[in-house]
Amino acid sequence: MGRIKCLIFIVMSLSLFCICCSEEKKAEVVEQQPNIVWFVAEDQSPDFFPMYGDSTISLPSLESLAQDGVVFTNAYAPVPVCAPTRSAIITGMYPTTLGTHNMRTYNAYTTENQPEIEIPSYSPIVPQGTKMFTEYLRKAGYYCTNNAKEDYNFKSLESAWDVSSNDGHWRNRPEDAPFFSVFNYNICHESGIWKQGANELSVSLDAIQVPPYFPNDSIIRHDMAVNYSNLARMDAKIGELIDQLKEDGLYDNTIIFFYGDHGGPFPRHKRALYETGTKVPMVIKFPENKKEQDYNATFLNFIDLAPTVLSLVGIQPPKNMQGKALFGKYKNQLTSKYIFTSSDRFDGMVDRLRAVRSQKYKYIKNFNTSQSNVLAVKYREQMPMMKHMNEMQAQGTLDTVQSLWFKTPKPEEELYDLENDPYELINLADNEIHKDTLVHLRNVLREWIIETNDLGRVSEKELINRWLVNGEQPMVSELVLTEKGGLVSLECPLNDATIIWKRPKDLVWSIYKEPLDTDIEFIAKAVRIGYVDSAILEYTSD
Repeated sequence: MGRIKCLIFIVMSLSLFCICCSEEKKAEVVEQQPNIVWFVAEDQSPDFFPMYGDSTISLPSLESLAQDGVVFTNAYAPVPVCAPTRSAIITGMYPTTLGTHNMRTYNAYTTENQPEIEIPSYSPIVPQGTKMFTEYLRKAGYYCTNNAKEDYNFKSLESAWDVSSNDGHWRNRPEDAPFFSVFNYNICHESGIWKQGANELSVSLDAIQVPPYFPNDSIIRHDMAVNYSNLARMDAKIGELIDQLKEDGLYDNTIIFFYGDHGGPFPRHKRALYETGTKVPMVIKFPENKKEQDYNATFLNFIDLAPTVLSLVGIQPPKNMQGKALFGKYKNQLTSKYIFTSSDRFDGMVDRLRAVRSQKYKYIKNFNTSQSNVLAVKYREQMPMMKHMNEMQAQGTLDTVQSLWFKTPKPEEELYDLENDPYELINLADNEIHKDTLVHLRNVLREWIIETNDLGRVSEKELINRWLVNGEQPMVSELVLTEKGGLVSLECPLNDATIIWKRPKDLVWSIYKEPLDTDIEFIAKAVRIGYVDSAILEYTSD
């Protein structure tokens, strides 16, 4: 009898051990597959946020997120405008390498793009192997939603998202599926300055601190106050989603990114290669609020976002990505020494600039010195501040600092000491003391242009002629179907295209990962950035 009791005890112990191991394994899987949420503010610089030292307005939701997370003090957009920057975010590559460096190439908002300069709407043919990184997440079982702005400077692919619309939300996912959900906030976009200009302000004009490159008057103060008020509106919306994560019991295991898609909405911010145009707010909250520091000064370029997200969920980033994984299983141990940024066409205006910054200095190369920094972009000229500054410049009432942005001709080279001159007002390019720094950064930038195959060296019309066939996007070749052993295999002659499929009644396309059973009826096609989708293949089971 004692032996039987002993055996029962051993069996129960082993069972308990197996259950514990199983639970540990499940916990391990959950830990390797954290949920990820992105809150994306349009057109914002760090200078407007409390976590960066600005006390003009309280943003309680973002301040709380910053307390739980890490504030990044050197995060940058590669281009100071949205569509090129978003192409970098979704691919992990520089827009100048992709051919998405002009604003904008693919225009989903109108049938015409820039007819006045004979630039049609087109999708650049991106380099071999380039994919929208969410494809890798979806293949790994992630439910991916985008709410709702795309604007990638190329036509988005149906392989990228489970849902990309105003209905995109993690709450619609299959049960227990890990998720990656993006929420974009248009309320703080440049256009919000004039669209919200007559609405109630959340901050007094007297509380506004005006930087020296703007006139300190009521028109400037009002536009800046509108921006702060728009940020308060955005903060309330972000707070609602954070509350939902907590209600759903997901906050602790969710990595949350908050960032601006490029610099601020004002003149000399958006579309400018100064820090005001390219430096962005960035906060990352990790699982269980774990962190080694409150502030992180590591250089972060938006090309780092895709490989970092993949690494955080245990997916090895593809080698063609130019960005670095900053965290996770495949963290790159080498941090970036430099940040590279670019400027080319903005709507109907063209002005090519390139810049590189080190920890202390910023170097800017102007390729068209006859063009003032104040590009006559019609869209921006709806802003009261822009109209006001144009009038003051014409009347000669801007002071020497405020008129620098209007200067023509521009210097061929600019060099700034960012530690001592954070607003980039004193050009040291002709200062003999800084000659070695100038030459060094000039060479660093030149090497980057060559190494990354900067397509800004080629005229846009020539690039279009390279990519389009008789003025049309090329088409992906038809899929090849093979049946063998009760399975249906699909191949595409264009080897870096993505094959997607769905059952006739499905709403969402799935990414083809392995052969399908012959008893499944489905339709399939292949997609690739810059190409028209292949013809649809229909398969009917016998």
